[in-house]
Amino acid sequence: MYSPPEIAKNYIEDSKQKVKIPLLKLLLLGVYGGFFISSAVMCAIICSYRMLGGESQFYSGLVFPMGILFCFYAGGELFTADCLLVIPLFCKKISIIEMLKLWGIVYIGNFLGAFIMALLVVYGHVPNLFENNIAQSLVSYATLETTIGFGDAFVKGILCNVFICLSVWLSFGGKDFFSKMAGLWSPILLYIGCGYEHCVSNMFLIPAGLFSSYEYHLTRDKLNWGRLFYKSLIPVTLGNICGGVILVGFGYWYIYLTPESLNVPPPIENKNPNPNIEETQNKAIN
Repeated sequence: MYSPPEIAKNYIEDSKQKVKIPLLKLLLLGVYGGFFISSAVMCAIICSYRMLGGESQFYSGLVFPMGILFCFYAGGELFTADCLLVIPLFCKKISIIEMLKLWGIVYIGNFLGAFIMALLVVYGHVPNLFENNIAQSLVSYATLETTIGFGDAFVKGILCNVFICLSVWLSFGGKDFFSKMAGLWSPILLYIGCGYEHCVSNMFLIPAGLFSSYEYHLTRDKLNWGRLFYKSLIPVTLGNICGGVILVGFGYWYIYLTPESLNVPPPIENKNPNPNIEETQNKAIN
């Protein structure tokens, strides 16, 4: 495993290459990221069907990290993970324009990928599983996401992206695939188990719930397109940014990459463990 200071330096080198990706390719990587996260959300809902409480959260947490895994190793970009770009920004290795441009393109790509996946899943009739009960589950989950208060959604967004960014950080600490996978998996399991809010997941879940309500003629009380944005995406996205930028990105930059951290002098070695003996000998010679 790499040490935390080595992780920080490795992440900076990776980020310097990431901001140079052409815009169209970056958009497509964002679309793939939306695909992967959406597939993980759908699989988590199906696998945890008929489970209750903590058991449902636990099984969802075991499945969902596969979406993050595909983003990192199959090729995909995730807006929430890219909040760590503030680390190379603070180190003056990338510009704020480069960072904001990447954020914007990836966010749009994530939304397009999640939206397209919601269309494909619902109108491909994947929710027909278990006598159409998965369709009802999608509507129920989507309704729950659009009835959370702004403040609660914001705070849960902060907490979520702390763990998303920690999963990125830990993955850079591994030197082989399995150690990197373990680094990715454990923080995501925690965030899903605690029920925090992830904007990219909601980009899929709420449209999928809306499309299911249309296709299967299900009641959608307090579920509409306006609530997707002002009840979910806006507060959760702001929370995700604060969690990733301030609590992880700024914190680890300050600890490991500020000038005083990089220029810590090595400890002075005392080659003579008993200086009094040397002083006595010098006095005897004199």
